[in-house]
Amino acid sequence: MIVVSNTSPITNLAAIGQLDLLRRLFGRVVAPGAVVQELNAGGIAWPGSVELAQAGWIHTKDVEERHLVDALRLDLDHGEAAAIVLALQTGATLVLLDEQTGRAAARYLGLEVMGVVGILLRAKQRGHIPQVKPLLDLLRHQAGFFLSAQVYEHALDLAQE
Repeated sequence: MIVVSNTSPITNLAAIGQLDLLRRLFGRVVAPGAVVQELNAGGIAWPGSVELAQAGWIHTKDVEERHLVDALRLDLDHGEAAAIVLALQTGATLVLLDEQTGRAAARYLGLEVMGVVGILLRAKQRGHIPQVKPLLDLLRHQAGFFLSAQVYEHALDLAQE
């Protein structure tokens, strides 16, 4: 199983101390070089940058089809576009994205998509975490992750919390 991640799942899970859920759920994660650049943008080590550098289970891979990344960047940021292209390039089973425009583009290109909320739901389902609600609250209040009230309530319904 090949799983490619954009910046958002890495940085948001790291911000709440749950980055290791990716390893427990997927074993190995691949991230495009653009994700490393975003995690170190402006000379700041954003949440996840140190973890990414130290995690032997997150592998960085360069995107070969730069022209496709450039085409996708008309609507997406660099990390999203690179993650989608890398997922296509590697035949990934899943691409981890949170932003709606990126998710729509990935689905249009035939990719299966999961975001941070889906990761937390899967982690609970597989017994890696006892509850989703405290982590959703941390995402909102500690990581600054935007989560609409509708998505928040739907996630809690799915988690049976």
